[in-house]
Amino acid sequence: MRQFLKASLAIFSLLLWGVTTAVADDDDIELIIDRSEHQLLVKKAGNTLRTFKVALGSGGRKAKLQSGDHTTPKGQYLISKVRSSDRFHMFMQLNYPNMDDAKRALTSKLISRKQYQQILSAHLYGYLPPQDTALGGAIGIHGVGDETKDKLEIHDIADWTQGCIAMRNHEIEELNRYIDIGTKISIID
Repeated sequence: MRQFLKASLAIFSLLLWGVTTAVADDDDIELIIDRSEHQLLVKKAGNTLRTFKVALGSGGRKAKLQSGDHTTPKGQYLISKVRSSDRFHMFMQLNYPNMDDAKRALTSKLISRKQYQQILSAHLYGYLPPQDTALGGAIGIHGVGDETKDKLEIHDIADWTQGCIAMRNHEIEELNRYIDIGTKISIID
């Protein structure tokens, strides 16, 4: 049943977004993004296969609360689509906001009950949640883009994104070999 659901999600993603990445054959791959260590770990069956240095949102250590706060979310997500990007070389979009984000936002009246239900429906049926609520959207893992000397220096010493997770272009290409639509991501402190 799990493989059927995963295959259905992949087919739906292919039809909806034109994604060319196939469904991962290996359900054991998981990404851990450790915000305090600025690391992205590729894990398989509990073993770390690869570790990358990452830059995060420029808004500080707190978890993402709303659009425009420039912070990186915390929680459990899935990769919902992968695409090339003129600005960032490659972009791996997460299914942000998740249900924990939505519950918190509903409780604090940041989103309406209708928006909460839209986010819930997206997660139940395996498609990308609304990206235009007060929670924000377009959160993902991406490259640096044009790797100038100045950009690389900033990337090495500072958190510079608007809430995404950034890595060097050659590293995101390497990461792309491990992941696929539906790969699990845990963003932790």
